[in-house]
Amino acid sequence: MDVEPAEQTAETVRQLRALATPDGAVALSRASALLENRVDAVAALSRLRAEVGTELAGPAWGIARQRQKARATFGSDADRLLFTSDALEQAGRPELAARRAARLLAGGADSVADLGCAAGTDTIALARAGARVLAVDIDPVARELTALNVEAMGVADDVWVVAGDAVELVAAARGGEVAGCGAAVLDPARRAGGKRQLDPDRWSPPWSTVTALLEKVPTSLVKVAPGLDHDRVRPGVEAEWVSVGGSIVEALLWGPAVAATWRRATVVRDGVAHELTADADPGFADAGPVRGWLHEPDPAVIRSGLVSLVAADLGAALVDPTIAYLTSDAPADSPFVSSYRIDEVLPFNLKKLKALLRTRGVGRVVVKKRGSAIDPETLARQLRTDARGTATVVVTRVAGAPTALVCDLT
Repeated sequence: MDVEPAEQTAETVRQLRALATPDGAVALSRASALLENRVDAVAALSRLRAEVGTELAGPAWGIARQRQKARATFGSDADRLLFTSDALEQAGRPELAARRAARLLAGGADSVADLGCAAGTDTIALARAGARVLAVDIDPVARELTALNVEAMGVADDVWVVAGDAVELVAAARGGEVAGCGAAVLDPARRAGGKRQLDPDRWSPPWSTVTALLEKVPTSLVKVAPGLDHDRVRPGVEAEWVSVGGSIVEALLWGPAVAATWRRATVVRDGVAHELTADADPGFADAGPVRGWLHEPDPAVIRSGLVSLVAADLGAALVDPTIAYLTSDAPADSPFVSSYRIDEVLPFNLKKLKALLRTRGVGRVVVKKRGSAIDPETLARQLRTDARGTATVVVTRVAGAPTALVCDLT
């Protein structure tokens, strides 16, 4: 018999509450130990059922698996937090949540509505930063996760978890406040049925609620998809793209009371945040011939449209007007790019490229591409030999022509 969604939700809430009891804590601890010892899932569940009972075994195993996944991001806090798989996917990095909270509250706001609190990770960061937080969600599972997690992290006294619809609350916002709070955070759900929703009008809540919040509540922050069309960002709102370790991890829209610039790229390397800003569109960098070094701008720089600022700082030019690779005569000491020494430049041709690498004693390559349909992993296999040398092969367009740049030959 099929289980109705409401029944599934109620059962999940019941399981979460059971895991928050002393018996649940024992079950979670035992499940975590079995995971750490790499016990087969079937055998582990059998042992858990025998030790903690059938009611706790399955839920404890599921949460323990999510905690194991979360540990890389949340560290030791992961062993106190509760996540479902969907909630963990939506949860951001705690160090970035702390950074966002500090900036949102810097103007003096002391109460924040977290509209769509999910597992409560942003709620926790806001409370730790000194705010009183109204954590709102239409989903009972999200509310239960948030209530249990703020309790586990010791900030429950500053958090109120309530049922509410962000669309209705934003529509009712008045006087720069929403739900009685002077600041707001909104993280629309951008997946449905396991698929990513590329159209902001199909987010939950939709784009109309995003724009209404930014207009009605100036001290506000909205998380958006990194691929958001720049034309959707209205004047007075700052758009920021944040990358960690060379990958974009979040894109943010800051309301008019918090906005400090037009666009911002934040690149986090080795725990340090480097910021690049522009008060207006800086336009495109000039293109020029390939020189001795190739510079690959960080994705946050590219997505924010600030490549030309980096080009000007490095005295570099684009290798092609449509490609975000820069070239100059020297390596770059900049957090906003990765630099590669260019050793060979040739029109892209697999046979000629293989012959060149064979001549240079290269047997292992890392393939990078931009503006090309090639598959990097496939090309890397095709270029592999028994030779001991290594290189980075960049397949791109140079002045419109398909080109291979062979870099960092060793």
